[in-house]
Amino acid sequence: MRIDAHQHYWSMTRTDYGWITPDLLALYRDFMPEDLDIHLQKHHIDGTIVVQAAPTIEETEYLLSLADRSDSILGVVGYLDLFNPAHRTHYEQFRKHPKFVGFRLMIQEMSDASRVLERSFVEALQEYAREDIPVDLLVTSNQLEVLNELLDAVPGLRGVIDHIGKPRIAEQAFEPWAAQLERAAKHPKLYCKLSGMVTEADHQAWKPEQFRRYIEHALHAFGTDRVMFGTDWPVCLLAASYDEVVGVLEGNLPDMWNEHERAKLFGENARAFYKLNELNSMPQ
Repeated sequence: MRIDAHQHYWSMTRTDYGWITPDLLALYRDFMPEDLDIHLQKHHIDGTIVVQAAPTIEETEYLLSLADRSDSILGVVGYLDLFNPAHRTHYEQFRKHPKFVGFRLMIQEMSDASRVLERSFVEALQEYAREDIPVDLLVTSNQLEVLNELLDAVPGLRGVIDHIGKPRIAEQAFEPWAAQLERAAKHPKLYCKLSGMVTEADHQAWKPEQFRRYIEHALHAFGTDRVMFGTDWPVCLLAASYDEVVGVLEGNLPDMWNEHERAKLFGENARAFYKLNELNSMPQ
């Protein structure tokens, strides 16, 4: 099964998406499953993991309603605020939906990332870790040090770092991102999404070879069993088309990789991480 493990949908009639402003011409419109279908068919992708793009409970409910109507949506990663005392109530409501596969922590949006080390936040995350709930982790490269402290406090977390931790590719900066990502990878239940890279590069002048050492390092750190392909469509349209995003990754994979290793990256690891087999076996 081929899976795009990271993409988004949104409707501009909603009020959740304050970050999508008219000056972002490539993004300032509706993006629905029918807009993505042609790309999924072209690249023989069986389905996707849709990830929240707004910090609201209502947007997650909206994405789950889309999942009801679209077979290509294999799972929805929703939003939870672990600082909100009602986070468990929200989670229990979401988990009733057969396509809810986990939630995302938007650490990137925090002015002080160290707040995730507060006792209440850590204890809440430890509870979800004990239940083996998949958690997406959205961080920038300068937040990886704090993320590593959080992972040390919650060592059993079934987590995945989105967008390879957002290294500063436009500047071709490599350290300390590389060392911090390698440290994170020592947690055996942590995965890494090879997604969101083109938007960390120069949007107008990136070249495919500029991504090679970042991709190679992520593959070296996490191995073939803990990496996932994701396009971050339609956010990627700020810098590249769907085809170009797929091409960047495929063109920078090790020459010696066989079809089995490619199958893991392009779907099987995502199916395992998000427990899609278990979802598919649940009564509808």
